[in-house]
Amino acid sequence: MELNESALIEKELTIRCLRLNKEVLETRRSAIRWLALSLGIINPGESRLGSVAVLDAMIQFQFVLQKDPSVKEMIEYINTNWEEINEKTLRYHLLRMKRMGFVENEKGKFYLKPPSFGDRFDAQVWISAMLESFYRDVSGRVGEVVRELKTKSGMR
Repeated sequence: MELNESALIEKELTIRCLRLNKEVLETRRSAIRWLALSLGIINPGESRLGSVAVLDAMIQFQFVLQKDPSVKEMIEYINTNWEEINEKTLRYHLLRMKRMGFVENEKGKFYLKPPSFGDRFDAQVWISAMLESFYRDVSGRVGEVVRELKTKSGMR
């Protein structure tokens, strides 16, 4: 039986362990780009900055201002601190981050996916909970398949 592998993918998360040197932390832009690359929101060498600007807005509102922004508020922040972004482009990047499991929305407000427990405005709690949840899902499924493979040992 032939499997359609792409149809099996529910969620995909790329995590990169990047060197953290002083140049990365010199400016907000370089730090947010490093974060976007580390979390797989952008790929190495990617020159488009829309998703980086959207991540920056989400970080600013979540962890600095501790509020859930509307599309209008994010557009104002990005247009002031990055370069002009239109609503369609912003919504595209938010949807992409939502599919990745980073962003959620409710009643016209957007926020980084909150942890199941702990302070959602604490960056360390947020990232730890997100990565642990993803790891648990993948680990459980891989373990199940390996157990099943043990029962099929020698069969072709």
